[in-house]
Amino acid sequence: MKINVNLKNGFLDDKYSKYAVGKFVYKNNPVCSFPISFENIPNNAKSLALTFVDYDSIPVCGFAWIHWTAANIPADISELPENASADSAFGMVQGANSFLSPFVGETDIKVTHRYAGPTPPDKDHNYTLMVYALDCEMNLKDGFYMNELLKKVNGHILDTASIILPARC
Repeated sequence: MKINVNLKNGFLDDKYSKYAVGKFVYKNNPVCSFPISFENIPNNAKSLALTFVDYDSIPVCGFAWIHWTAANIPADISELPENASADSAFGMVQGANSFLSPFVGETDIKVTHRYAGPTPPDKDHNYTLMVYALDCEMNLKDGFYMNELLKKVNGHILDTASIILPARC
């Protein structure tokens, strides 16, 4: 399986990250998810799941910052379109991101249970997008935690693909 996200000058496009403006921002956070193209998804895959994590945040806040988790994306698509998170495209379920942390204090599910784009505070960061091709749909509800997803995909992974997406400070 192969995934691709188009970059602009080597970085995630501004409308998906720190320099988003207008309709691409909600409560000072970039909320328009980027399109993801898929190739060579296994024929027997029933669904896709994804995680989008900033491991460069560890020195800044002490943990890897989760920006987006989603499951039950249909395996027969070639692209997850722009803004699929806010549109809840294809009936996918979305998990909690790190804004739900009690250390942050956000309670609005439009922020905590959807795509929350990169906003690197100290320097350019590399973000890891991981996509899983699965042999079933996951029994998850909106707001699930990433650890729940990782436990449930165990034994159901047909293939994976990952890509590093840099975002500018």
